[in-house]
Amino acid sequence: MIEKVLIANRGEIAIRILRACREMGIGTVAIHSTADADAMHVRLADESVCVGPPQVLDSYLNKNAILTAATISGADAIHPGYGFLSENADFAQMVEEHGLVFIGPSFEHINMMGDKITAKAAVKAAGIPVVPGSEGAVTDPAEARAIAKEIGLPVIIKAAAGGGGRGMRVAKTMDDLEDALRIASTEAATMFGSGAVYVEKYLETPRHIEIQLLADNHGNVVHLGERDCSLQRRNQKILEESPSPALNDSQRTEIGEVTRAAIQKLGYRSVGTVEYLYEDGKFFFIEMNTRLQVEHPVTEMVCGLDLVREMIRVASDLPLSIKQSDVRFSGHAIECRINAEHPETFMPSPGKVGLYHSPGGLGVRVDSALYSGYTVPPYYDSMIAKLIVHGTNRNECLMRLRRALDEYVIDGLDTSIPLHQRLMEEPDFVNGNYDIHWLERMLDL
Repeated sequence: MIEKVLIANRGEIAIRILRACREMGIGTVAIHSTADADAMHVRLADESVCVGPPQVLDSYLNKNAILTAATISGADAIHPGYGFLSENADFAQMVEEHGLVFIGPSFEHINMMGDKITAKAAVKAAGIPVVPGSEGAVTDPAEARAIAKEIGLPVIIKAAAGGGGRGMRVAKTMDDLEDALRIASTEAATMFGSGAVYVEKYLETPRHIEIQLLADNHGNVVHLGERDCSLQRRNQKILEESPSPALNDSQRTEIGEVTRAAIQKLGYRSVGTVEYLYEDGKFFFIEMNTRLQVEHPVTEMVCGLDLVREMIRVASDLPLSIKQSDVRFSGHAIECRINAEHPETFMPSPGKVGLYHSPGGLGVRVDSALYSGYTVPPYYDSMIAKLIVHGTNRNECLMRLRRALDEYVIDGLDTSIPLHQRLMEEPDFVNGNYDIHWLERMLDL
C-alpha cells in the first residue's frame, strides 16, 4: 500500500486529495510556489516543499523540481490532481521511471486520449459512437470543404491536442471554412504545441453529458452514471449536475453500459471520464479525460463513493471496492464553480479575502482553500471554491442550493456567486431546459 503521497497541485484539489490520504492513514507532501507559501494545502500537509517562483512553468509545471521534491521527501507516489501535469504522458512516464507510483492511468492511455484524433479512432473501434467528421488531421482547405459538403454545414474545427475549449472554430458557411481552419490551427499551435486540427459536424443544440468511470488493474470497470455539464460559457463549465434532467433511465443505463464495455476493451485503469454531446436522442463522443474531474464531487454525492480513495487503491494494485451491481444512485446533486471574477464582465478579481463564511447544513459541501486574510494570487486559475449540494430530488436540491448561495460570504473579491444566484431564478434552468449554448444566449440578453 502507498505510504506517502506527494500532491502535485494546489488549491482546493490539493486539499481534496490530502483529506482522502489522511483518512487512509497515508502521509502527505505539499508542493508550492513562493506565491503559495501561506496556502491552506501547505498548512494542512504533513510536509511541504517549495518548487519555484509564482510562474507555473517554473513551479507547478516544473517536472524536475517536482520529482526532486518527491525524492527528498521520501514520497512513494504522486497524485497530479487536475490541470497542470495531470494529463501529461511524459510526466507520468518520468514518475514511473523514477521508481514512484503515478496515481492515475498509464502514460500510454494518457498519450492515446491526449490526441483527439487518436482517441476518436480508439473509442470508435471499441464501440463508442462518434460525431461524423474527418478520420484524421486536416490541413488542406479543399479537403475541409469536401468533408463539410459530405457531412453538412455547420462544422467545427478542433485542435487534435486541445482541450478546455481552446483551438476551436465554427464554420457556418463554405466561405468561413478556410479562415476557421487557419485560425484554429494557429491557436492550437500556440496553446498546445501542435497545429493539427480535424473537422466535425457542429451540433446546434446539444447537451454535454459525461460518464464517470472507475477501472482497476484486474479487469474490473464500473460506471458511476452521468453528469450534465451543459451550462458553459466559452466552452468552460460553470455548473454541473447529476443525474441529467435531459435523460431517462433507459438512456442513461444504455450509454453507461456502452461506455463501460468500451473502456474495459481498452484495458484502462484509474478514474476516467468519457464526454459526449447529446442531441435528438443520440450520443456522440467528444473526448476522454484521463484524470480526476473538477466536477467529481457531483458523482460522489449521488453515489456515496470517494473517487480519490479508489484512485489510490487502484494505484496500490488493489481491486475496486465495488462492482457495477453494487452501485446505487441516490437523489440529485449540483455543483457551482465559484470563481474570483466579476459576475458580469468575467474579469479576474484576485486579492485579499476579508470576511469569509461558507454555507453548511444537511447536504451541503464546500471544497475550497480560502480563509479570511488569504490573498488569492493572480497567477493561477480563477476558481476559488466549489459549492456542491445534494437533495432527495432536483427540486429539493435547487431550493437547498439557493439557500446555500445566499449564505456564502466571500468579502474583498468579486465572485461568480451572483451569477449562480441569477441562474437559480431562470425558468429554463429551473425546468432543466438548457443546452451548451443556453448560458451565452442568456448573458447576451
